[in-house]
Amino acid sequence: MQPKHLPADERRAVTVEAVLELAAHQNPSDITTTAIARHMGVTQGALFRHFPSKEAILESVMDWVADRLLARIDKAAHGASTPLLALEAMFMAHVAFFVEHPGVPRMLFGELQRAEMTAPKRMAQKMLHRYRERLVALIEDGKLKGQVSSNIDTAAVGTLFIGMIQGLVMQSLLAGEVQLIRKEAPGVFSLFQLAIEART
Repeated sequence: MQPKHLPADERRAVTVEAVLELAAHQNPSDITTTAIARHMGVTQGALFRHFPSKEAILESVMDWVADRLLARIDKAAHGASTPLLALEAMFMAHVAFFVEHPGVPRMLFGELQRAEMTAPKRMAQKMLHRYRERLVALIEDGKLKGQVSSNIDTAAVGTLFIGMIQGLVMQSLLAGEVQLIRKEAPGVFSLFQLAIEART
């Protein structure tokens, strides 16, 4: 149970954590404001003092995910000495983020599958666009430095990179074993690297 009296920013952060904890164990679309409030140990009234609606809560969750995930992969890539090592660091950082926050992929998949265009869905799409921009820049840098095959389709490589992570996540969710993604990730990235690296 969370403390009853928290500053507004802390209350919003605790709410995001509560939603992600719930999403790790149930379908995100089934998460109600009643369930969120109960998980936090507060009333719905207290929850709605900080968020005008459930959609506003989901917007905050997507904002949190985008900020944390992009910061994590940026930090990982920044510490790498070559474009290929940066791609590998990003991949492993992304995997580690999902292992630490298993509710995140469920939230992302849930929002992206919604038929209607909602604010949280727009935010999820924007995050994927920003992620793809980083990948394109690294792949192009890899081509310039002779690490990545010059005749490879950059957009397709970016799609494959993201698709590999999504596939690993889906398999781990289906298996009910979050750690599966961490076990399989190195081998999957090795195959990806073999497919894109320049031949000498």
